[in-house]
Amino acid sequence: MTTSEHGAVPGLFTLVLHTHLPWLAHHGRWPVGEEWLYQSWSASYLPLVRVLRALAAENRTHLLTLGITPVVAAQLDDPYCLQGMHHWLANWQLRALEAATTRTASGPSPASAPEALRRFGSREHAEAERELVEFDAYWRHGASPVLRELIDGEVIELLGGPLAHPFQPLLHPRLREFALREGLADAGARFAHTPRGIWAPECAYAPGMETDYAAAGVGHFMVDGPSLHGDTALGRPVADSDVIAFGRDLQVSYRVWSPKSGYPGHPAYRDFHTYDHATGLKPARVTGRQVPSADKAPYDPDRADAAIDGHVADFVDTVRKRMRAESERIGRPAHVVAAFDTELFGHWWYEGPEWLARVLRALPAAGVRVGTLSDAVRGGYLGGRVDLPPSSWGSGKDWQVWAGERVADLVQLNNEVVDTALTTVDKALARAAAVGAPTPRNPVADQILRETLLTVSSDWPFMISKDSAADYARYRAHLHAHATREIAAAAAAGRQEQARRLAEGWNRADGLFGALDARRLPVA
Repeated sequence: MTTSEHGAVPGLFTLVLHTHLPWLAHHGRWPVGEEWLYQSWSASYLPLVRVLRALAAENRTHLLTLGITPVVAAQLDDPYCLQGMHHWLANWQLRALEAATTRTASGPSPASAPEALRRFGSREHAEAERELVEFDAYWRHGASPVLRELIDGEVIELLGGPLAHPFQPLLHPRLREFALREGLADAGARFAHTPRGIWAPECAYAPGMETDYAAAGVGHFMVDGPSLHGDTALGRPVADSDVIAFGRDLQVSYRVWSPKSGYPGHPAYRDFHTYDHATGLKPARVTGRQVPSADKAPYDPDRADAAIDGHVADFVDTVRKRMRAESERIGRPAHVVAAFDTELFGHWWYEGPEWLARVLRALPAAGVRVGTLSDAVRGGYLGGRVDLPPSSWGSGKDWQVWAGERVADLVQLNNEVVDTALTTVDKALARAAAVGAPTPRNPVADQILRETLLTVSSDWPFMISKDSAADYARYRAHLHAHATREIAAAAAAGRQEQARRLAEGWNRADGLFGALDARRLPVA
């Protein structure tokens, strides 16, 4: 497939990936907890970087726009998590070796039959070995230097976001401003690049937030397609600001991943849900959407490889047709944005990283110009001003997932905890200022804000509303709320030494965002 065969397509295509997990370190291992981090790291983050490095070696740049939330960046740089990840990779290799040398069936599926499992285990062992070598070579000092190289080389554009991924429309304005500014500063410190764009948590928007974005130096952000009434062919300045909203093109994005269909469900691809009980590996292919786990066929990499080629061709054709149609509709070259969670590629869809590599080569060969959101701004892919409605990319495209009846208790909890935190921190800082000398750093106030931000993470109501590890989500929300209240109560009562000890104790588990400084909290 060459450009000369197909002809150049008018417009620009942008792939946006949103990388996010909640803070998981020190908060359980299995079935929800650190295992989630290490699975995503090994299955998605390492392969994605491998793909981007390979494409960069081919002198390809401006490949995609990569959102990395501060809470993920914190975990990928954290010494405890780095050590845990290395142990996890080594354990994966041992489990693969066990599979490769098995002599008995260890599960109900034909994929767990001895011969099939041995073949699968040998491939897994080689893959685990490759990741261990790559981890030692590139990742042992954290993700920041790895990603900075890609940003410096203009292979990717970085999107940032607020600390701990709060659902911003429901957050107190002072804490919302603080979380965003601190989140952007966190990215600047890690990557030596302060993002100009953000992926707003859950693509959530409330009228007026564009003013906050402009004040923080944010020039563009993502919303879901319905926020723009499906007209996503151009970025649009929001209200009276110069801040640009880019909308996800659902027609293209859902071709890959949708609530009802998408490439990952193809019978040839590895099945995410079927485990070999003895090793914890996933040796089966999807086989069929209605096929029970006990009847899943063994994974066949050659069959999967052929399916990848078919889906690459289908996606390229979809993008070309969409760009032509949208360009004709608006009478000028259009901008098409496909956006996904990064964890789709590899963690949920094993073949996803290889599909990405082939797509990012195939699109330019087919006459499609690929660029970042910043490229779209510079290229003038901008339309008229728009007034956005309250919205998100959740069910119903409104706020129901984070503010609905199922999570009304969490909304109330968040409001109470935030009020307690702001009141306590204000008083603590006022006492220090009254002394007359420069206000010193206050670790107690810092930890109160840190625990508060973890309390209001958008992950907890999402998991509850979707009934996905809902008990864990409620436990985490209430745990961080308890931490906030416990420290705040001691501080408010004047028990400063006890407050300090409590803050230090909670910080051992929740010590992320070391540069967080309560003195930068906006004044009331």
